[in-house]
Amino acid sequence: MWKYTPKVMDHFLNPRNAGELADADAVGQVGSLVCGDSLKLSLKIDPQTERIDDVRFLTFGCGSAIASASALTELVKGRTLEEAARLTDDDIAEYLGGLPEEKMHCSVMGVDALKAAIASYRGEPPPESKHVDHDMVCMCFGVTRKKIEDVVREHDLTSVDQVTHYTKAGGACGKCKDRIAEIIAQTRGEPVPAARPKRLTNIQRIRKIEDVLEREIRPALRADGGDIELVDVEGTRVTVSLSGRCQGCTAAGVTLHNVVESKLREVVDPEIEVVEGN
Repeated sequence: MWKYTPKVMDHFLNPRNAGELADADAVGQVGSLVCGDSLKLSLKIDPQTERIDDVRFLTFGCGSAIASASALTELVKGRTLEEAARLTDDDIAEYLGGLPEEKMHCSVMGVDALKAAIASYRGEPPPESKHVDHDMVCMCFGVTRKKIEDVVREHDLTSVDQVTHYTKAGGACGKCKDRIAEIIAQTRGEPVPAARPKRLTNIQRIRKIEDVLEREIRPALRADGGDIELVDVEGTRVTVSLSGRCQGCTAAGVTLHNVVESKLREVVDPEIEVVEGN
C-alpha cells in the first residue's frame, strides 16, 4: 500500500478544476485508456498576455493521477504560457508534499499534457509526435526513447525500475527492459550491459538438461561403470538418480556437485541445484 501525504489525499478526494472547458483555447491529451492512464487538459488563455485564465482536467487513472492533475491545474492557473512551460514533474510532486517514486509517472503525465496543450495553442505538433514512428521503446505504454533519455537526465536515474516508476515503460510485458537498460547506460555514458539470456520454458529446460546429461555427463560415468538418469525438474531444482558403481559411492556427492551440477550451471542455468533421488 502506497503512503500518501495529506495533500495528495486532499487533491484526490477533493480535486480542483475537474471537468472540461467547452470553449478551450488549448487542449493537451496524453496517455491512453488502453494503457491505464489518460489525462486531458483544457486551457483558457488571454490572447494579449498569454496568461492562463482558466484550466480544467479530465483523467482516468489512480489516486496519484487525479491528485497530480488537480495540483497541476492549481500551479498553472494565472501563469503565462512561458512560465507554465518551465514547470516540471518535480514541481508537482513537491506541491503535493511528495509522491512515492512508483507513482512519479503521474506527475510526468501532467507535465506532458501541459506541453501538449501549449504546443496545440501555438500550432505546433505535440512534443513527442516526431519520435513516435521510429523511436518507440515500450509499445505497451507508448514510451519513446527520447522520453526515457529525458527522465534519466532530469532525475539521474540509474535502473530500469526507476524508469518504470517515472514513465511506466517496461511495466507490462517487460520485453523492452533490456533496451531500457541499454538506453540508461548510453544516456549516462556508461558501458552497455550484456543482454540477459532468454528465460527457458520448463520444457526447454528439461530438454537441455537431458541433452547435457546424455552428451557430457553419462559417457564419463559409464566409462567408470556408473550411470545417471534424470528423475525430475522443478524450476532450477534438478533431481537425478545415480546407478551402477556410482550408486552408494562415497564420492557420489562430489560427482553430483563438482561434475553434474557444475556442468548444468555452466550450460543451462547458473542457479541450478542438483539433488539425488529415486
